[in-house]
Amino acid sequence: MNHHHPHCFSAMQPPTSSLSPFSLLLLLLLLSSILHPSLALNQEGQILLAAKLPLPGWSAAAATPCNWTGVACDSRGSVASLALDGASLAGSFPISLCSLPSLSNLSLSNNYLNSSLPAAISACRNLATLDLSQNLLVGPLPPSLSDLPFLRYLNLEGNSFSGEIPPSFGGFRRLETLILTENLLSGAIPAALGNITTLKKLVLAYNPFFQSPIPPELGNLTNLEELWLSDCSLTGSIPSSFGRLQRLRNLDLSDNVLSGPIPSHIVELISIEQMELYNNSFSGPLPHLGWSNLTKLRRFDASMNHLSGIIPFELCGLPLESLNLFQNELEGMIPESITRSKNLYELKLFGNPLTGLLPRELGKNSALQIIDVSYCNLTGGIPEFLCWNGALEELVLIYNAFSGSIPASLGKCRTLQRVRFRGNGFSGEVPGEFWGLPDVYLLDLDGNSFSGGVSPLIAGARNLSTLSISSNRFSGSLPREIGSLDALIQLSARNNELSGEIPNSIVNLRQLGSLDLSNNGISGGIPNGIHHLKQLNELNLAQNRLSGPIPDEIGSLPVLNYLDLSRNGLSGVIPLSLQNLKLNKLNLSSNLLTGNVPPLFASEVYRDSFLGNPGLCSDASGACSVGVSEHVRVFSWMLRSIFAAAAFVLLVGVVWFVFKYRRLERMRNGADLTKWTSFHKLGFSEFEITDCLKEANVIGRGASGKVYKVVLSNGEAVAVKKLHERDGGSFMSSNDNSSSLDSDSDGFEAEVETLGRIRHKNIVRLWCCCSARRCKLLVYEYLPNGSLGDLLHKGTKKLLGWPTRFKIALDAAEGLSYLHHDSVPPIVHRDVKSNNILLDHEFGAKISDFGVAKVVKTASNGVESMSVIAGSCGYIAPEYAYTLRVNEKSDIYSFGVVLLELVTGRPPVDPEYGEKDLVSWVRATLESKGTSHVVDPELDSGFEEHICRVLDVGLLCTSSLPINRPSMRRVVIMLQELGANMPNLKEKEANIFTTFDKNLG
Repeated sequence: MNHHHPHCFSAMQPPTSSLSPFSLLLLLLLLSSILHPSLALNQEGQILLAAKLPLPGWSAAAATPCNWTGVACDSRGSVASLALDGASLAGSFPISLCSLPSLSNLSLSNNYLNSSLPAAISACRNLATLDLSQNLLVGPLPPSLSDLPFLRYLNLEGNSFSGEIPPSFGGFRRLETLILTENLLSGAIPAALGNITTLKKLVLAYNPFFQSPIPPELGNLTNLEELWLSDCSLTGSIPSSFGRLQRLRNLDLSDNVLSGPIPSHIVELISIEQMELYNNSFSGPLPHLGWSNLTKLRRFDASMNHLSGIIPFELCGLPLESLNLFQNELEGMIPESITRSKNLYELKLFGNPLTGLLPRELGKNSALQIIDVSYCNLTGGIPEFLCWNGALEELVLIYNAFSGSIPASLGKCRTLQRVRFRGNGFSGEVPGEFWGLPDVYLLDLDGNSFSGGVSPLIAGARNLSTLSISSNRFSGSLPREIGSLDALIQLSARNNELSGEIPNSIVNLRQLGSLDLSNNGISGGIPNGIHHLKQLNELNLAQNRLSGPIPDEIGSLPVLNYLDLSRNGLSGVIPLSLQNLKLNKLNLSSNLLTGNVPPLFASEVYRDSFLGNPGLCSDASGACSVGVSEHVRVFSWMLRSIFAAAAFVLLVGVVWFVFKYRRLERMRNGADLTKWTSFHKLGFSEFEITDCLKEANVIGRGASGKVYKVVLSNGEAVAVKKLHERDGGSFMSSNDNSSSLDSDSDGFEAEVETLGRIRHKNIVRLWCCCSARRCKLLVYEYLPNGSLGDLLHKGTKKLLGWPTRFKIALDAAEGLSYLHHDSVPPIVHRDVKSNNILLDHEFGAKISDFGVAKVVKTASNGVESMSVIAGSCGYIAPEYAYTLRVNEKSDIYSFGVVLLELVTGRPPVDPEYGEKDLVSWVRATLESKGTSHVVDPELDSGFEEHICRVLDVGLLCTSSLPINRPSMRRVVIMLQELGANMPNLKEKEANIFTTFDKNLG
């Protein structure tokens, strides 16, 4: 209270008092603190309370705020620093904080501050650090910010600032760091920024600037160490003035439209440590830059450009850590000088017309981790020193002209994870130890001339998920040890010389989705117990020497849609259980099968499926080998002909009448069919579909039309989407709450044809489509458990235990991975969300609604600009919302949101989040309250550790920077690893399904 004027206390003295003035002052201070506790707090504490930023531990009873959470004081007891990151603060910027006379550091990042940043912020005169990143601030950048005389660090990343960068920003006096990443800034990058000579770090990436060149004035920033201008719509060439940036360590100009060669004037960049020129449009040769002067260069990335000429010898002679020149037009040999670097860990040169050999001593002097020289014209053998230092993880050599055998040294490379040798001329036997490398998850030896057998040592490859050894000369039997590879998803060994029987242990591969052993010499029968392969989607054993019956249990495989057992010696009858399968392909031709073809297959569409089986009887194939006399056969034929002719006349009359009547009805209703396209063998006609499009059968409505449930005459149900003509480009959308759709009627046919070819167990099957006079129809499989979004967010999520949620996550990830990596051409979904993940009767997940999906054009390097935003609120990746550039990273962000929904049980947007979404809420809650406040309380706490690891995957997928998000293929692998490390998953899942059965009654 010693801040009060002394006359105040004199005025309060009683007329008569025996107390001394000092004693009276102490008494008054005590009474005032009792009567008015807030008066005990000094003036700076009252300013903080008035700013309405309280955190736990902020108490008005304290004398000063120096011990409050997030508050730090200087030696004089004045507030010098305020750090309230992730404190769930909302509202406008608390300008009253500028009244704190000693405040020099202010950090309010990762909150919910909205509205605009006031010009009065210049009143915070002593600020040296200002961090307002990851908020909801809007409007223009205040020009008055440059009036802060002591400001050294300014971070406004991840807001929604718009307009141009004020030219006044060139007036900062001491600024060293300026970060404006991920906003909505427009205009051109101002040349005035070149006046901030104190600047060490300038980050302007991911802003929709107007197309404009890089200001050459940035070359005046001689203290600059990092310059990051990714996705800034930059054009023209790199300014030669950059040669003056002698302290530059990190230059990132990725994802722009720059052109021209790298200027030779950059010979003065002696201290460059990282130079990324990723995904631009440079042309011309890679110039001689005086590379020998760049003695501190550690990383050079000029990938995905149009660079030509040879790789400079001097460049490869530097102590590089990473060299990325992939997808250019570079020619000639890889310089031997690259082997001298003691720091090189990454070498990516794929997609160049390079020739010659891999440098003989590559890897001998450095701990190489990643080598990718795919799609070149390289020859010779594999250098024996690649894993000399025991660090090699990825070795990708596909589609070259390599020859020779695999060095024995690679069999000892226990760090290897990804190996791809496809499409070369390798030969000889594969080293035994190479088969059993413990960390390899992908082993691709397709299209070579390898010989010998598959070693029993393969049992050691416990992490192997894809084994592809097709089109070689492998011989002998598959070892029984192959059945111990619990993580194996794909086994492809077609076109080899394998013999012996299929090992019975193969039925232990419970994760196996594809088994292709076709075109070998395998004998014996199909193993018993194959019904255990519940994930099997493709079974191809064609052109072998198999014998015995077709096991009845094949018909119980729930997701099998490709079955080819042709050109074997299989005998006996065709099991009726095969009718239970939803097959895209069935081929049992050229065997020794007898009896009748099952009724479902006794139609013209399956004629080719049973050819070459003389003992089969089928009305469709016309084949029926029975011992009857010729005259009886002729008489029967004549009798059938007479009846057939009479029936034909009657049938023609009936059909003519029905056709005329239905045509009249359809014309009246505007549903005159003009084109019917099927993508699978159908057991129904278009008439069954159109006759059931009644209001009583509607199961969903959207902006583009209605969805009907149609029960066919055979008892099977299908879902039919009826689209209006104006929405022709938006199909299969049962939940039309997208921000906007690409309504391109002309592209309807092409997109439907593309999606009609998709064959994957985790993607909803499009049976057929129909173009009509006033509408379009799409018919796809009906999934009885509806969408994941409905189950999670409409009061039924208690039915979804964690094992089931995890299974749904993995299924959906595999479906997206197929679209991104295995579909030709790749497809970006653009509207991944829980409402577009449908569930079958066993809660298996399938991706649906391809209404805004786009084929990725390779000519645009996997990135395509859209005319409008497509997607749904809460799922749209931050960079997509304003750049309209779509690639697989947008889908990965949306899938990450789905993972967060599964973990939290919460919707992607909710009034509880304020103006933010689920991703922001999760991050803020984790930081302020911890995991327990994020995880859905209805989930079994026994899975807490596993749930948290899935949560980590979701956070990784929703990284604000696209480059930090893993590929969907990598997401699948991470989830598979999590599933493998959850031993009680199947037991608890069984309990969950028992609960489902009881609840669904």
